[in-house]
Amino acid sequence: MLPTPSALLLDFGGVIVESGRSPRPEDSTYRHAALVQRVHRLTGGVVGEDEIRHALDEAKKARTRMRENTEECLEISHEQLWGELIAVEWPAVARATVLVHASDLTRQWARRSDWRLRPGIADLLDFTVGRGMQVAVVSNTPCGQAHREALDEFGLTGAIAVQIYSDELGVYKPHPSMIWAAARDLDVAAADCWYVGDQPHRDIVCARRAGAGAAILMPEGEPREVGENTPDAVVADGTELLALLRQAL
Repeated sequence: MLPTPSALLLDFGGVIVESGRSPRPEDSTYRHAALVQRVHRLTGGVVGEDEIRHALDEAKKARTRMRENTEECLEISHEQLWGELIAVEWPAVARATVLVHASDLTRQWARRSDWRLRPGIADLLDFTVGRGMQVAVVSNTPCGQAHREALDEFGLTGAIAVQIYSDELGVYKPHPSMIWAAARDLDVAAADCWYVGDQPHRDIVCARRAGAGAAILMPEGEPREVGENTPDAVVADGTELLALLRQAL
């Protein structure tokens, strides 16, 4: 039996929302078309659209490699993303131009039009609101503002007491400060929180290192459960998470 939580901490991608499965929205050329065109206009056409698209794809790969090769878990800023990864080889004027707009460009890069609520999440949040249970979002992202806007459009902002994002905090999961910051802002102990994520090597490890009361996995596919990656419980969606929460209260 899991400990009774005082608060629920949820990852954003993979827990609150999932992405569409059709091939077209998953294609980076399609997803970034508007961003590529905007950057092309901002730079006065100095950088071609194909070059911009290639730079975005390479920056995503470089950001992933950086995360895999460091234990510090320091999140890069919007300015670092554009100045040191995306536009690093562009003409100086073009690089300076995108740096001025770095935060809004990163918001556009992070936003996905195919986000949709995972099954049962709306019912889960209706339940927590009715019980007076605080909920926080704790998520790695290039731009938390993109997530804030999505939650607002889904009509969920009022059900979320605190939102903690890696680009705003300066570290990313599995750094325990992500969960500690949420617990502090909620005025509860980490040990009194459940943390729910979709990635064992980031979310479950983060919960363990932060001393969360329970580490719950909502995976896509079959999870690999090894050492500190092993969750206390596995749920398929928000409906199963709500059932688990009801049992614990």
